[in-house]
Amino acid sequence: MLRFTLILIILYSSTLKSQNQPKIEKDSIISLDEVIIKSNTILGSKFVAKNRTGAAYYFSTEELGQFDYADINRALSKIPGINLFEEDGFGLRPNISIRGTSPERSSKIAIMEDGILISPAPYSASSAYYFPSVARMQAMEVLKGSSQIQYGPYTTGGAINFVSTEIPDSFAGKVTTSYGSFQTGQLHATIGDSVKNFGYMLEYLNFNSDGFKSLGNNLNTGFDINEITSKIRYKTPNHIKEKQSFEFKFHHYDEISNETYLGLTESDFEKTPHLRYAASEKDKMDAEHIQYLFKHEINFSERFKISSNFYHNGFKRNWYKLDDVVFDGSSQKISKIISNPSQYSGHVSVVKGALDSDSSLKVKANNREYVSRGAQTKLDYHWYGKNNSFNDLEIGFRFHYDEEDRFQWEDIYNINNLFMSLETYGDKGSQGNRISSANTFASYIMYKYKLKGFTISPGIRYESIKMSRDDFGKLNPLRNPTDVSSRENKVSVFIPGIGFNYTINNKLSIFSGIHKGFSPPGNSVGQKAEESINLEAGVRFSVNKFNAELIAYQNDYSNLLGNDLAASGGTGELDPFNAGEALVNGLEVLVFSDLVENKNLKIPFLFSYTLTNAKFLSDFGSTQDIWGVVSNGDRIPYISKHKLSSTISLQTIKFQLHLNANYNGKFSTIADGSVEIPSYFTLDASLMYKLTNAVTFKSRILNILDESYAVSRAPAGLRPGHPFGVYAGFEIKF
Repeated sequence: MLRFTLILIILYSSTLKSQNQPKIEKDSIISLDEVIIKSNTILGSKFVAKNRTGAAYYFSTEELGQFDYADINRALSKIPGINLFEEDGFGLRPNISIRGTSPERSSKIAIMEDGILISPAPYSASSAYYFPSVARMQAMEVLKGSSQIQYGPYTTGGAINFVSTEIPDSFAGKVTTSYGSFQTGQLHATIGDSVKNFGYMLEYLNFNSDGFKSLGNNLNTGFDINEITSKIRYKTPNHIKEKQSFEFKFHHYDEISNETYLGLTESDFEKTPHLRYAASEKDKMDAEHIQYLFKHEINFSERFKISSNFYHNGFKRNWYKLDDVVFDGSSQKISKIISNPSQYSGHVSVVKGALDSDSSLKVKANNREYVSRGAQTKLDYHWYGKNNSFNDLEIGFRFHYDEEDRFQWEDIYNINNLFMSLETYGDKGSQGNRISSANTFASYIMYKYKLKGFTISPGIRYESIKMSRDDFGKLNPLRNPTDVSSRENKVSVFIPGIGFNYTINNKLSIFSGIHKGFSPPGNSVGQKAEESINLEAGVRFSVNKFNAELIAYQNDYSNLLGNDLAASGGTGELDPFNAGEALVNGLEVLVFSDLVENKNLKIPFLFSYTLTNAKFLSDFGSTQDIWGVVSNGDRIPYISKHKLSSTISLQTIKFQLHLNANYNGKFSTIADGSVEIPSYFTLDASLMYKLTNAVTFKSRILNILDESYAVSRAPAGLRPGHPFGVYAGFEIKF
C-alpha cells in the first residue's frame, strides 16, 4: 500500500509544479573542479578518475542506468581488478575482492555510502551482512592502490563509495518499475526540489522476488526489501561571505529473505542445480538497517573549505538457519556433510527429507545487533605557487565507535514427510552471548603538487584502534556483570603512500604508486594486524578512437589475516587468525571507445581483463573449509586467475540496446586446489525505448544463454548463479 500511495503523491505533486529536470553532466554529479570537496564523493566524475595518481573507476548515473542492475555483482563485473563470488543469485550479500584481498563477505575492503563506512561494524565485525542497494544509487566510485589511503581502515585492496540520490537543484522526480521472471518486482520512486535556500529529496525502493530455487510445496525462496530515504538541506543566502550548507539524511531498510547457507552435493547439483533441500525450510533472514547522517560544509574562501559528517548506523538481523544435523547420535556441521556426502550418507538423507527423523535438525538463530557511529571532518586548502603550480593540502580526522552484540540460540526440529516441525526452543544466549567493540581514531594528511603535466601525491594515514570483547557466557542470558570474560587488543599504525602521474600529452600519461596495506586485527590479546607493501604502475593512452588503461600491481603481505566466518565454512566465531606471508600480483586492462559517434548513432564499446596471481607463501592450518591445510605456493581460494568483461551498445535518439558478456575463470575453493568451481560465461542484454520525453520503456534479459553454472561451494555446498530471466517496465521522469 505504501508504494502506491507514494506514486499518487508524486504524480499529484508533478501536476502542481512541473519543470525540466536539472541538467546533469553525463559522467559527473559535480563540476570538474581541481579539488573534490563534497563530503559524499571521493571522485565525482570520470575526468577525476582518469587523472588520479592511482587506479580508479567512476560509474556515472548514465552508466548505472544502462542495465538498471539491482545485483551489485553484475554492476562491478566490468571493473578490472575486482574478483567476486556470488551467493544468492540476486546480489543481496556480495563477496568482493579488490586486488586479491580475501573476498568473504567483502570484509577486507572499505565500503562506504556518501563517504561514510557502511558495513554493520567496520572495525569489530566488518563482514558486510548489510550492503547498499545499487538500484538507488546515483553514482558508484571505486579506488584501488595508492589512491585510496584516505579511506581506511582497509587500505590493501581498495575502497568502494556509493553516492546516493542527491537533492536536485529544481523540482524533479522519477518513477521506475520492473516486473518479470520468478515474480520479481522492483519499484523505485524519487521526488525532490530546491527553493531558494532549502532543498529536499524523498525516495522509496522496493525489490522483491519469489526466488528461482525450488523448495517442497512451492515454498517461497525469495525476498522482500523496502527502503526509504529522505534528505533535507539548507544553504546560507548568497550575500553571506562564508557560504555554508547543512544537510540531514535519514535512511531505513528492512529485509525478509528466505535465504539459506545450505547448498547442494555435487551429484544433486548436476541433476537439479536450482533445488533447495527440505531441511532448509525454516531458513530466513530478518534484517533492519537505519541511518542518520548530518553533513555540514563551509567555504571560508575559494581556497579553504571544511566538510564534516556526524553519523549513526544501526543494524539488526536474525539469520535463522540450519547449522547442524544429527544422525545416529552424531552431530555434524552442514558444510562437512554436504562436502562429504558418501561419508555422511545418513545425515544427507535427513537433510533431503528422505529419512524421517526426530530431534535431528539444529537451527541456529544468529541474532545480532550492530552499532556504528562517529564524526569525521575533512579540511582542504589549495593554492597556486610559482610557475602556476597547483598545490592542495587535505587533512582528515575521524572518531568512530562500533560494536557487534551477539545473543544467539539454537532450536531443535524434527523432519517428517519432507516438512519440519519444532521440537524444543533453545536457551537464549546459549550459542553466543557477547559484545565485541572498537574505539578508534583515524587521521590522514594528503598533499598534491601539480606542475604542468607532472603530479605527485604523498600522504600518510594514522589509525589508533582499541578492540574489546565482553563474553557473558552461555549460561548468563541476563548478562550478570560478575560473570563476564573480557579481553582487549590495541594497535596503532602509520600508513604511508605516494602516487605519481605524468601527462606526456593529451593522448598519453603514466602513473605509479607505493603504499602500505593494512587491515585491523581482532580482539585477541597481542594479535597482529594484516600488513603489506603494495606497488602499482600504469599507463593511460589514446590511439585514434580507442582509449586504454593498463596497470600492473603487486601486494606483498608480511602477515595475511583470515577470518573465521560461517559464510566461508568456518565456525562463525569471526576471530581473525594469522596466515603468514602471501603474494598477490596481476594485470588490469581497460579499453573503451566510441566505435561510431555522430548525431544519429553512437556505438560505445568497453572491454576489461583482470589477471590475478594470489598465492600463500607460508605453511599453516585453519578451521575454515575454504582454506584448510595450506602449503607454500597454494593459491588463495575464491579468486579467479582470469576474468573478462565486454559491453557494446547501440544508441540512437530514441533507442538503446546494450549487450554485456562476462567470463569468470575457474577458481579453487580450498587452498590446495583439489576442489574447484569451473569457469562460466554469462550474457546479458538491455533494451530502452523512449516513448516520450518523459516516458521510457525498459527491458533486460539476464543469462540469455540460460547457462546453469556454479558460483560457489561456500557456505555449505554448491550454489547456482541466476538462470535465464526477463524483466520489463517503465521509467517516468518529471
